[in-house]
Amino acid sequence: MPQFAANLTMLFTEQPFMERFASASAAGFKAVEYLFPYAYDKADLAKALKDHGLQQVLHNLPAGDWDAGERGIACHPDRVEEFRAGVTKAIDYARALGCPQVNCLAGKLPAGVSREQAQATLVANLRFAADRLKAAGIKLLIEPINSYDIPGFFLNTTAQANAIIDEVGSDNLFIQYDIYHAQRMEGELAATAQKYLPRIAHIQLADNPGRNEPGTGEINYPYLFRHLDAIGYKGWIGCEYKPRTTTTEGLGWIKALA
Repeated sequence: MPQFAANLTMLFTEQPFMERFASASAAGFKAVEYLFPYAYDKADLAKALKDHGLQQVLHNLPAGDWDAGERGIACHPDRVEEFRAGVTKAIDYARALGCPQVNCLAGKLPAGVSREQAQATLVANLRFAADRLKAAGIKLLIEPINSYDIPGFFLNTTAQANAIIDEVGSDNLFIQYDIYHAQRMEGELAATAQKYLPRIAHIQLADNPGRNEPGTGEINYPYLFRHLDAIGYKGWIGCEYKPRTTTTEGLGWIKALA
């Protein structure tokens, strides 16, 4: 049986952020994830986790100006110092929240920068981050994202992520495998997950089309959940989808499909 974590960036959004922890716990979740903790006090977040018996399983490194459309800066040659400062900040929060892993969003290919230059920057930044996070006992993840939802995003496929990990050469760099993004870019979900399982540290889900709950689209989630159990995936599965109505009304898929 998969273990699911509520993504508080996309679930329970009808409530203020700090109230979503209680809602996730009341809905039966034992863990949460979300994009960024940095707008909130570490002590307040830690208290919310403790008060509601929740484990935090993931958050992202700082990713630039999100509201302005930036989706990471790890491949930006002119922002290396900003990236490194973000690593320090992410470690500070992850330690305070007991979060065992953080995700690095590669970012969009900057204008006027070649793919070769962006690749070299990303690899160097990941080496730096993987080393610093390993010293803190925290895993570093990278996530392929489909080029339809985020045109220009630098990292798009599982094979590309695997090749980057090879180039970085760290034993503290893993893949965050998002089923929705993988379906849009690759398909072959069961075979791909099995092939790269040793490097997959976290999984996220949503159905396609629409990025809604499992069971609303084309992905055969009952089969996929059984497959992940059969191949020995032991990590969390983050529920990063857009509810068709309210979060609570849409949670019936867990009993129906898992």
